[in-house]
Formats: sequence, C-alpha cells, structure tokens
Amino acid sequence: MEALSDNALMVKVRDGDVDKLGLLFERYKRPLYGFFYGMNKDAELSEDLVQNVFVRILKYRYLFRGDGDFRTWMFHIARNVNHDHFRKNKINAKDSLESWEERLGSTENRSTQFQAEEEMQLLSMAMDQLPDDKREILLLSKYQEKKYKEIGEMLGCTESAVKVKVFRALQELKEVYRKLEAKY
Repeated sequence: MEALSDNALMVKVRDGDVDKLGLLFERYKRPLYGFFYGMNKDAELSEDLVQNVFVRILKYRYLFRGDGDFRTWMFHIARNVNHDHFRKNKINAKDSLESWEERLGSTENRSTQFQAEEEMQLLSMAMDQLPDDKREILLLSKYQEKKYKEIGEMLGCTESAVKVKVFRALQELKEVYRKLEAKY
C-alpha cells in the first residue's frame, strides 16, 4: 500500500477520520521536538508542546484547506503554541551547552576538546542573547533546515523578507559571539 501524503492524511483528519492524526504524529513528533527543544532547552516541556500542537491540529482541523503544505501549517501552529506558552508563563527560554553540542556536533578542525567546548559555550551564550524572533528564525532555517519559502509562509512574509531576517540574525549572532569572545 502506498503511503499517503501529509496533505492527504490531514484532509482525512479534517473530514472526520481522526485516527489518521496518529500517522502524522509519528512523522512529525521528532522534528517538532527538535524545534521546541531548540527554543527552550527543556526536554519535558518540549514533549508537552509537541502534544499541544497535535491537540490544536485536532481542534482546528476544519481550518486546514489542503491547498498549502501541511508541514508549513503545522509549524505555524507550533510557533503559536510556543509563543502562547511563554507569554502565558512569562518565562524566557534557557540554553544549555550540552544541547548545542548535540545539535552542532564536533568539528575536525578543532585543535583540542577544550577549545571546542569553549566555542560551543560561546555560541550557546550568543544564541541565548539573541531576541526570540532571531533565535527562532535561525533554528528554523539552520537546524530544522526549512526552506525560506516555507518559513515565509509560517511567518506571513515573503521569501525575500526571510532571507533578510536570516541574514540579520546571523549578523547579530556573529557580533554577539565576537563580543563574548573578546570578553572571555
């Protein structure tokens, strides 16, 4: 049996076959978890937020038209879930060295493990100092590897605007990193 596309599955969910949501959950729980973990560095909270996304998908399934990409629609909901959580709880996302080490991995051009750890710590600190919107766009584009067009659909802006936002976020990250590097 041929696997159904995400859009076809979501159309079935929208039309009342809610059991198909389980297939979408299995396909997207890990990418969503990665997105949330990148934003808040809390494993348990990230798992809860993934669940909340699928609760909202179920609740608002009638809004899915089927003409756009399901992933874009889902990540738009995920962004809203994340913003709602932090607005409701008025807490800032925290960052940890271990999470960035896992996400970025080690590189061969490091002369020592200490130097690599120091650079990872600086990168983690720099990411933590970015405004949420800039950290989010870097996580979506660089770590979730979303295309600019897809991010534009999520953010409600053009692909060109996303390119500018990513460029500016990277420039700010470099500047913050350099300041931290000079400080430490």
